[in-house]
Amino acid sequence: MRSRLWRVPGTSLPGPAPLTVGRRKVLLRCALGLPLALLLGIPAWSQEPPADLGDKSLEDLMNMEVNSVSKKEQKLSRTASAIFVITQDDIRRSGATNIPDLLRMVPGLDVAQVNSNSWAISSRGFNDELADKLLVLIDGRSVYSPLTGGVDWDSQQIPLALIDRIEVIRGPGAAVWGANAVNGVINITTKKASDTQGVLLTGGGGTYDEGLGTAVFGDKIGSDTFYRAFFNGSASNHLIGLTSENGLDAWNTLRTGFRVDSKLNATNSLTVQGDAYNGSEGEVLTSLTSLQPPQPQTQDLQGTFSGWDVLSRWNHTNSATSDLSLQVYFDRFDRGDATEGQGINTFDIDFQEHADWGSRQDIVWGLGYRVTSDDIRGSIRVSFNPPSEADQLFSSFVQDEIAIVPDRVYFTVGVKLEHNHFSGFGVQPDARIAWLVNDKNTFWAAISRALRTPDRIAQVRFNETVLPGPGGLPVLVSSFGNPQQENEVLRAEEFGYRAQLAKHVSLDLTAFYNSYSDLESNETGTPFLESSPAPEHLVQPINSANLLFGETHGAELAVNWKPTARWTISPGYSYLQVHIYKSAASTDTSTAPGLNGSSPREQAQLRSHLDLSPHWEWDASAYFVGRLPAEQLPSYTRLDTGLTWHLSKKLSFRVVGQNLLRDHHVEFDDSEDGTAVSAVKRSVYAQFTREF
Repeated sequence: MRSRLWRVPGTSLPGPAPLTVGRRKVLLRCALGLPLALLLGIPAWSQEPPADLGDKSLEDLMNMEVNSVSKKEQKLSRTASAIFVITQDDIRRSGATNIPDLLRMVPGLDVAQVNSNSWAISSRGFNDELADKLLVLIDGRSVYSPLTGGVDWDSQQIPLALIDRIEVIRGPGAAVWGANAVNGVINITTKKASDTQGVLLTGGGGTYDEGLGTAVFGDKIGSDTFYRAFFNGSASNHLIGLTSENGLDAWNTLRTGFRVDSKLNATNSLTVQGDAYNGSEGEVLTSLTSLQPPQPQTQDLQGTFSGWDVLSRWNHTNSATSDLSLQVYFDRFDRGDATEGQGINTFDIDFQEHADWGSRQDIVWGLGYRVTSDDIRGSIRVSFNPPSEADQLFSSFVQDEIAIVPDRVYFTVGVKLEHNHFSGFGVQPDARIAWLVNDKNTFWAAISRALRTPDRIAQVRFNETVLPGPGGLPVLVSSFGNPQQENEVLRAEEFGYRAQLAKHVSLDLTAFYNSYSDLESNETGTPFLESSPAPEHLVQPINSANLLFGETHGAELAVNWKPTARWTISPGYSYLQVHIYKSAASTDTSTAPGLNGSSPREQAQLRSHLDLSPHWEWDASAYFVGRLPAEQLPSYTRLDTGLTWHLSKKLSFRVVGQNLLRDHHVEFDDSEDGTAVSAVKRSVYAQFTREF
């Protein structure tokens, strides 16, 4: 019951009018060519670039501060969680042109490209194009879809040059972030406006990324208010089908946005930011078009998506050990093609306070409220009951870090309490302990409970196919959501070791055991006759239930090694075992085997960065991904490499090759949900960058 078509919006919904393919391509090529044409004629950014993290010692990297684990700043070496930080320098050196490809460097994260414009991304199993156990946030704004569950990665094309860092938690983060932060949290943070002063232009293109362009302008008002505005566009070529045909899945996006950061006085600051975007993409779907067999039929659909959001955040400092914040945002998202559509409004308000209590306790607590409303235009294939609805989410959390032995042993206990429309109240506690043996070695352990709550898919009817029945009576196979569906429950145990083994070698090792109950299953129901739509037909229902359970276990390893001052090597490895079973009452014979074989057992990464000279850099990355038995896909190894020439301190030219080992390979098979399989191609692109 997971199909990309469920996410396709209708043109009848509010939003920008879709451009024709021809007009869009003309606009994109003009927009993407502008930065390149002006690259040499506009002054560089007036502010000096931030210090390169690659020049810092491994000890500095171990002690960088993160905020995704506890919603407060704390040193990475002290966190009792499996966290991986993608820094500005990692982003610059990666050669990636989108966020999903950036995430490939994270050990334990499964990143698979489905076609030119969609990805399946998950942590610790359960991968799918709509992976519903991974929470993703951008500057504190959730981009997890309240309609279908999962993330629409095609609409998250933030300019990579504006990203400050990406913090990836492998494992539950629900005690802080709430429901659906089950197997992981991805927290994307963009740069402050004060860090992007002046002008930045990039432009380029290649065989797959046909056009890439970004323009950013930043300035200030007075001495305490900084702002920036940006424009970004990309045009991606189609991939190829299994028989070398055109995948008909080309992808174009345009995005613009702003950010203002103001220090109001000595104790108060305010951030206001927002962006708007528009895109089009192709996709070949196998979908139901009528009740006349044979069905389904293959359709070449050209879809559009658009949206806008605005966020404000007020921060107040009470003292050196006490602060609070209030964040409010609104998000509008539309997606559609000629057959189906959706529009979603989200309003969210979040309050948080952080304060020391005595000399040994550090407490963070907060309250939240979110309301989402949607408007869905269905088809003979997909319909929601009701087609429009508004749902509310109430939440609160508290987390207390206790210094049992100051500077050595920290015990953290927390809980998140939420109430949603579908499953009512949910309690998500965790307990974590970190033992800092010395300034170079940390052991940690955690026990957590997390929930995956039902979404609007619980109210869907999905007509899958029509089969010939007895006496010429058509048989319609239909999947039905379950409005009484329960929460999926995770109980997780994690153990970790983080160390600087030598002056030039650091290590991060995690082992975990996850136990799941009440997982979603698809149960065969009792057939019934239906006369509308005509002709009369027999419905074979497949009903959602919570009759699966199981466990996963594994380990993840990340190493950072600097053999010389100019050379950094970063290996990574992960091992995963998934064992999902159906209960005795279940009739579902396919979901558990699919989950058991839809994530690779082993993955490995090896990244290398070498400063050849003050003006030349060479980067190479190899990614091994094990086979997917459920999809009958073999293992593959991806090799990317890039050469960067710094013509001056502010101007550089880069050539990058991607997927170089083979002409093409398939990473994920989503054909059972109606999406045609595409193969990722070998590609190359070139790019000029005028840096900050």
